[in-house]
Amino acid sequence: MGKGRPRAVEKGVVGPNLSASSSSSSGSSLTIPSAPVYYPSEDEFRDPLEYICKIRAEAEPYGICRIVPPSSWKPPFALELDSFTFPTKTQAIHQLQVRPASCDSKTFELEYNRFLEDHCGKRLRRKVVFEGEELDLCKLFNAAKRYGGSDKVVKEKKWGEVVRFVRPARKVSECSKHVLHQLYLEHLFDYEEYYNKLNKEGGRGCKRGLQEEKKGEHNAECSSSKRRRTNNNDGERARVRKVKKEEEEHDQICEQCRSGLHGEVMLLCDRCDKGWHIYCLSPPLKQIPSGNWYCLDCLNSDEDCFGFVPGKHFSLEAFRRVADRAKKKWFGPGPASRVQIEKKFWEIVEGSIGEVEVMYGSDLDTSIYGSGFPRVNDQRQESVEAKIWDEYCDSPWNLNNLPKLKGSVLRAVHNNITGVMVPWLYIGMLFSSFCWHFEDHCFYSMNYHHWGEPKCWYSVPGSEASAFEKVMRNSLPDLFDAQPDLLFQLVTMLNPSVLQENGVPVYSVLQEPGNFVITFPRSYHGGFNLGLNCAEAVNFAPADWLPHGGFGAGLYQLYHKTAVLSHEELVCVLAKSDCDSRVSPYLKKELIRIYNKEKTWRERLWKKGITKSCLMSSRKFPEYVGTEEDPTCIICQQYLYLSGVVCRCRPSTFVCLEHSERLCECKSSRLRLHYRHTLAELHDLVLAMDKHCGEETTQSRTKKRQLQCSNEPTALTKKVKGGHANFAQLADKWLLRSSKIFHSRFSREDYVTVLKEAEQFVWAGSEMNNVREMANNLKEARKWAEGVRKSVSKIESWSSHRDKDIEKIQLEYINELLSFDLLPCDEPGHLILKGYAEKARILIEEINTAMSSCPKIPELELLYNRVCEFPVYVKESERLQHKISSAKVWIEGITKCISEKQPAAIELDVLYKLKLEIPEVEVQLPQIEMLSDIVGKAESCRAQCVEILKGSISLKDIEVLLLEWDAFTVNIPELKLLRQYHTDAVSWNARFEAVLMKVHEREDQHNVVDELEHILKDGATLKIQVDQMPLVEFELKKARCREKALRTRESKLSLDFIQEVMVDAEGLHIEGEQIYVDMSKALDAAIQWEERAKYILAHGAQISDFEDVLRSSENIHVTLPSLLDVKEALSKAMAWLSRSEPFLVHCSSLESGSSSLLKVDTLKELISESKNLKVSMKEIKILETVLMNCEEWEHDACSLLQDTRCLLDMTTVGEGISEGLISKIENLLARIGSMENTGLSLTFDFVELSKLKDACSLLQWCKKAISFCSAAPTLEDVESLMSDAETSYCTNACGALCDLLFEGVKWLRQATKIISASSNSTRCKLSEAEEVLTDSQSISISFPLKVTQIETAIEKHKSWLEQVHQFFSLRLGERSWSVILQLKELGIAGAFYCPELDSILSEVERVQKWKRQCMDIFRIVEENSLLGSLEKIRQNLDRSMHIYDKAHGLKEKGSYACCSIGSLDQEFLTCSLCKECYHLRCLGSLTVDGKQSAYVCLCCQYLVSGTLQNGGSPRGFGGVRPALQKIIELLSDEDDFCVCMEEREMLKEVLKQARVCKTHLEGIVDFALAYSDKDLSVLFEKLATALKAIELGGFYDDEGYCNLTLAISRYLWKVKVHRLLEGSQKPTIQQIQQHLKERVAVNIPPEDYFKQKLTELKCSGLQWADKAKKVAADSGALPLEKVFELISEGENLPVLVVKELKLLKDRSMLYCICRKPYDQRAMIACDKCDEWYHFGCVKLRSTPKVYICPACEPLAETLSTSAVVDSERCTDAKFVEPKTPSPKHTKPRMSPNKDEFLATQKMVARTDGANVFRSSSGIDRLRWRNRKPFRRAAKKRAELDSLSLFSQLQQ
Repeated sequence: MGKGRPRAVEKGVVGPNLSASSSSSSGSSLTIPSAPVYYPSEDEFRDPLEYICKIRAEAEPYGICRIVPPSSWKPPFALELDSFTFPTKTQAIHQLQVRPASCDSKTFELEYNRFLEDHCGKRLRRKVVFEGEELDLCKLFNAAKRYGGSDKVVKEKKWGEVVRFVRPARKVSECSKHVLHQLYLEHLFDYEEYYNKLNKEGGRGCKRGLQEEKKGEHNAECSSSKRRRTNNNDGERARVRKVKKEEEEHDQICEQCRSGLHGEVMLLCDRCDKGWHIYCLSPPLKQIPSGNWYCLDCLNSDEDCFGFVPGKHFSLEAFRRVADRAKKKWFGPGPASRVQIEKKFWEIVEGSIGEVEVMYGSDLDTSIYGSGFPRVNDQRQESVEAKIWDEYCDSPWNLNNLPKLKGSVLRAVHNNITGVMVPWLYIGMLFSSFCWHFEDHCFYSMNYHHWGEPKCWYSVPGSEASAFEKVMRNSLPDLFDAQPDLLFQLVTMLNPSVLQENGVPVYSVLQEPGNFVITFPRSYHGGFNLGLNCAEAVNFAPADWLPHGGFGAGLYQLYHKTAVLSHEELVCVLAKSDCDSRVSPYLKKELIRIYNKEKTWRERLWKKGITKSCLMSSRKFPEYVGTEEDPTCIICQQYLYLSGVVCRCRPSTFVCLEHSERLCECKSSRLRLHYRHTLAELHDLVLAMDKHCGEETTQSRTKKRQLQCSNEPTALTKKVKGGHANFAQLADKWLLRSSKIFHSRFSREDYVTVLKEAEQFVWAGSEMNNVREMANNLKEARKWAEGVRKSVSKIESWSSHRDKDIEKIQLEYINELLSFDLLPCDEPGHLILKGYAEKARILIEEINTAMSSCPKIPELELLYNRVCEFPVYVKESERLQHKISSAKVWIEGITKCISEKQPAAIELDVLYKLKLEIPEVEVQLPQIEMLSDIVGKAESCRAQCVEILKGSISLKDIEVLLLEWDAFTVNIPELKLLRQYHTDAVSWNARFEAVLMKVHEREDQHNVVDELEHILKDGATLKIQVDQMPLVEFELKKARCREKALRTRESKLSLDFIQEVMVDAEGLHIEGEQIYVDMSKALDAAIQWEERAKYILAHGAQISDFEDVLRSSENIHVTLPSLLDVKEALSKAMAWLSRSEPFLVHCSSLESGSSSLLKVDTLKELISESKNLKVSMKEIKILETVLMNCEEWEHDACSLLQDTRCLLDMTTVGEGISEGLISKIENLLARIGSMENTGLSLTFDFVELSKLKDACSLLQWCKKAISFCSAAPTLEDVESLMSDAETSYCTNACGALCDLLFEGVKWLRQATKIISASSNSTRCKLSEAEEVLTDSQSISISFPLKVTQIETAIEKHKSWLEQVHQFFSLRLGERSWSVILQLKELGIAGAFYCPELDSILSEVERVQKWKRQCMDIFRIVEENSLLGSLEKIRQNLDRSMHIYDKAHGLKEKGSYACCSIGSLDQEFLTCSLCKECYHLRCLGSLTVDGKQSAYVCLCCQYLVSGTLQNGGSPRGFGGVRPALQKIIELLSDEDDFCVCMEEREMLKEVLKQARVCKTHLEGIVDFALAYSDKDLSVLFEKLATALKAIELGGFYDDEGYCNLTLAISRYLWKVKVHRLLEGSQKPTIQQIQQHLKERVAVNIPPEDYFKQKLTELKCSGLQWADKAKKVAADSGALPLEKVFELISEGENLPVLVVKELKLLKDRSMLYCICRKPYDQRAMIACDKCDEWYHFGCVKLRSTPKVYICPACEPLAETLSTSAVVDSERCTDAKFVEPKTPSPKHTKPRMSPNKDEFLATQKMVARTDGANVFRSSSGIDRLRWRNRKPFRRAAKKRAELDSLSLFSQLQQ
């Protein structure tokens, strides 16, 4: 195959055999092209990565390809199919695409009610019901959003899909679509507009709250506040969260990063109040969105959350049964094609089938469940050869090996990541799916199909990934709104045809068993299984993947998803390892990108003031990826391998460099940069790639120059004291300072300071190498100097305190510090260390000398004390201490052994151990001799015991030995063993003696036997010889004999067994025991019974003798040998009698009382069996007599059957012979009847009885057949006779006579059919009748009457044919309908089958069918009135055309609207609107007093009001009318009739007139739909004309009627709007919004006058209302003059705004001396004048019981004021101010509640709002100025009241 070019694809051209079709949602079929298929050769197949690299350029544009291995590559399936079990997941296939978003309905309800309150002033107080159930508005809103919004749903007529979305299990009807549409318009249409507007404005700016003003004493204080958005009754406003910075307490923390900082970008959920930073969201937001915002937890409902639910565990066989049942359910037992399955799958996904759930064993970790490929550590199957197993274990195409092949960058990954490095197994069934996704980190993937049905794959190339994602978001907007990371979840499918329709290329692959499928980086792919199959998949990453991996890492960072591995770590590890030339170019590019990114961000941090830095901890295995887990950024969740930022306030929290500003609010000086590599090290890694790249190309040289330029020091500058300094200048200054410090005496503070300053330079590139070198020297010098100081300090501290808790300094550490030839720095403490090192050397020499000699213990202890007093720790002291302690331990052990007094308390091994330790102690001690004495005694005792154990052991010898060594303190094992032997022997003797006590009297001899057997067995195992063993054996024999004897009492035993037991008892001399005496008596009785039984069996006794013998055996308790023979003989006799009973009963009575017949053969068997019986009986002779009678009857019956057979063999039947033959037959029938009666009386089932019955039936049939020769039977009689012959008689060989009669009857049946065919539906041909007539000459029996009837029928047929030919010879106009009907009747009555008859019948049927159709269309009951009805319709159409002509100015005199008579002599009425005349007779009961009042016709009445007085619509409009299209179809079908019809011509005229009327109607409708002006009279005249014309003579035309209905609906809407605008009252905003909703239903165009007018009113009204609400809630911020201007503006609006004017009126009411409106501050009312005052304004600190304002304090003024106020309260009933409680109330009155205050204004609300707020005459009097406090009387308050707006209500 060369390069393995694809066979099915050549440069993108798809082969026809691989194309797949998929049905889109609209029903159209789109072809999905196939991806390429490759067939590699054996050589190409050796290296998978090299081969994939070869085909990549051609295959990657498809995103997927299929590879078919060579035929030799057949890996065995490594799993055991019988034992393999696996878990599954349940997939709801019908919800992969068509599913509602998992929205929380409570969140939607909260937002929706907020919208209603803010924009409509109401709440949703009742449930919305649809089809008898509560409608989920959230689901309905998402359904409309799924299909593009309500406007698009209406335009594309997708309300059916919306209904199916909301009610998935219900049937969709036109009514349900209409109702749901109306409900959406009523409840959600305005919300949708608000929602869309909010989303459009979301990107324009951030929403910010206004800073609250601080008043009074708080003005001077400064406080920081952080705000979030929320929503309340007054719209959007800010909620303030105060932060106490000094305590660093936060009232809200981010749920992602767990930080409460950066509150200005904290976004709070408007339902749960949880917070997120906008940059912590996934994906992050750039700014705070407008409107309310809800978190994903509140948006998504757990109940509706969609995913693949874990299912059951299955074995492979159980899963196969499930899969087979599923496939058989969908496609039956036969095979199904891919096209069928694919079509059905997408129908299920698109929701048109119903609920479908399948199981899928997906994502099975092969490290747990096993791989389908052979692996080295797996057990090889017996059926697979070892060579083949090993070959495929090492194959590079084995998916377990693929990720770590040479050339794969994943070789550097240490951990086996499941699904990436470790393959996953997939067990699929029909329709189980893998949804749209691309691989983790944009990896390649390889999928191998092990076995089973194919897999269907779809793929979108990686280059089109953005277009794919855009189409997905546009197609499923609600799902993405609820879950922005939906594509990461692998649970969503979308029909590929939808992608194709939107310009996204899609390709398909059908994967067969044994095929590989490769997906390329970032290519979206998905698919499903066509049946049960098994596949395995893994990821891999060749060198060209690296750029895609960088893109994938960026995607994880964008969506804040945790990555599978660190991409930066992988790149760096690869760069440090030896990589081949294929990897190096890609690796170098990626390194340069990472280097530039890292350099840019580090420099930015330095500019921002982050100067602290430190290296990350080094790894144990830096050559592998993933050995240790790096910290992750709390914002974007990415691994921080190269660098990260941390702050001292949160030391365990890291962020990446990009999110350093989001870590906290601390100063930059508190932040620290953690890095793993300096920029210089990263730069060196890039340069190291050049040696792997081979020859240097122009492109590589360019990149090298760019890298060098980027590595050069950039002009990094920062602000310093006295100006600015760049990065290099600061580094040079640091070098000068650090050099001075380095050469000076060591100062820790200076070193620490200068090293901290170096942290801002060491992370940089190679230009900072000098800084890094100096910093390293400083670190080493500091480490050495601090080590010297620490050592000296420890020595001095220990010397002064000598505390054991203080650790000594190690001598090795001192030597290490003193080992430097050139001291790192100037530190004088090293001289002190030299002195201590010399002293330690001398002490070590003394210890070595003492250890080599053998000193005494006191000398060693003295030397050890000197070592302990020395302040430096030397290792040799441990040896000295060990020697002293071991000697003391030995002495302690030997002392314990010598002092022990207890027997066997000392173990022998302990003595030997102490003896062996003597050379090691190397000390002379007196205890050594004592130890030797004890060991000698122990060895002597042990020798004696061993000697005894070698030979035969005697009980006496053991007792002597034990007595001698009983008190020895050493535990000798052999002595202990002999003690055990002695104990066992003594115990055995005691057990035997206990058993022998009264052993012969025991009833449980079986227990005695068991005990003696155990004693005998235990005695054999004793090591000591015992003398009682023979006695035990003898007693055991006695016990066994007694046991046998006792068994005879419990059950019957055989005679031989009892005799054997007696013999054994005599041999053991125990026969005198009572049990054996009883056995002897029973034995004698059994022997006597046995002799009698044998006698009666031999001589054949009576039954009574046998019964007597059986009774005597019951008293004998012995099993008797002959007992079974006696019972068997008696049983056989009784059974024979039972079987013979029916025969014996028959013999004893003359008449049988049994209904069943006896068998003769049974009787013969009984007589034969009686000869073998051993009992003599008289019944045997009785049965022999019965058998003889039966045999005699059988002989007579056989003779009669022979006579019948002779009669049936006759060969001739003439006319004369037939009469004699009938008499012979009757004679035989009589004899047969007599013989049957005799046989039945014997009550036996004779075989001859059935033969006699058959012969009788046959003779009767022959008799009936012969009788037909002289008669004319009917067809039913002949058929009955033939049926009897065919089923019972003539089918067998019954003789020549039967054959002759059968042939004759067959002819008779044919002839009878010919004659009766004319009256039946089945007719015969003329040739058939003539043939039957000819056959009558060839039969032996004649039927003359039938022959005559056939000849007459033939003549009639020929005469009818002549009449038919004459009719068709006439011209078409001369062919009368009546004549053809007459021919039809004659043909049906007497003609044979012929083409002429078919032609006549079919033509008549066609004409009649056409007329029936015509009658059905026009609803005519009687056929005779069809022509007259058509004439009436034609006249009505004439009137309709006249009406249309009048509309064009063609008036006709004497015309009337309702009828065509036009008579002037009848009474009539004239419509007051259209001036048409109507006869009273035509109107009928529609009017009663037509002459007394103005009459309005129904059409005008409908157009004016939209309804009729009696309901419905104008007469005929919308009712049942003949369909115009059906008439056209009817006329097109009748052109080929051969009969002339008047109805045809009339119908053509009617159709012509109907088309003219249709043309007129279309003109009117088109004009009405396009009309958009203000004048409605023109529309009225046009539509009235159309309605009257249709009412008089209209035909139903679907399109025309729909358009007319729409035009009328639009006209009626315009009439309603016109009335609303021109009415006496102003319209409210709610009325305007309701009419605008109705506009959408009738599709009013935007340019319409009334639509524009309503929109204008709505905008102006809402704008003023929003402004009024804000002013009403501003707590007096707006001056009163502006409030009055706003009230005046509201009264002059063309829209009625009662609620808002009421709010402004309340706002205009001023209180207190400050003259401010009600603002929630505490107030108190004057008990005299009821004026309200603020506590602060009148300087009250507590509430008095009675309060009188300063203006009311003078008495006289108080009295006059009270009188005036009382009179005003009596006269002014419209306005009542808040009343003050009387002074007698104990509780003081506080500030009035605003709601209570407004409640006093109820009477105002009941008045006519239009009259109140349209009057502006009193507004000028409202503009009064504030009066001075304390200088006004109560009378002025009354004057103010008279000037208020509410005084106008009294006028």
